Amino acid sequence: MSEPIKVIIKKKFKAAPEKVFDAWLNPDWLNRWMFGPDVHDEKIVKLENNPEEGGHFSYVVERDGQKIDHMGTYREIQRPNRLVFTWGVDVEAGDESVVTIKIESTKNGCRLTLVHEMDLKWAEYADRTKESWTYLMDKLNVLLSN
Repeated sequence: MSEPIKVIIKKKFKAAPEKVFDAWLNPDWLNRWMFGPDVHDEKIVKLENNPEEGGHFSYVVERDGQKIDHMGTYREIQRPNRLVFTWGVDVEAGDESVVTIKIESTKNGCRLTLVHEMDLKWAEYADRTKESWTYLMDKLNVLLSN
């Protein structure tokens, strides 16, 4: 069996680990840094979230007249240090990738490490995935610094 593609992003935040962690689960924050017109050229259709282990999420946006559903299931939620979830876009079960978020306290805030594991069939998307997560982490950092 082949090893998955791993996209790794590391980012320092001046915010407390709890604040960074909660921004991943709270739709009021997600619509400020991950989705919506302030982040992409898109309209939010719905942000549904059940933030518990085994809970599902569905974040539907409309881009260029097309609805896109970002969906997944929470595998681990250990506030404020670890979050693991599946991630897929308009996919059938079993076709998702896995995102692991690790947050460590630092003297001036925290350090976040994001690992996005994808099947080899998605290898051509690795660079774009890294660019997207980097952009989103920068957006979150700016919001949490205000």
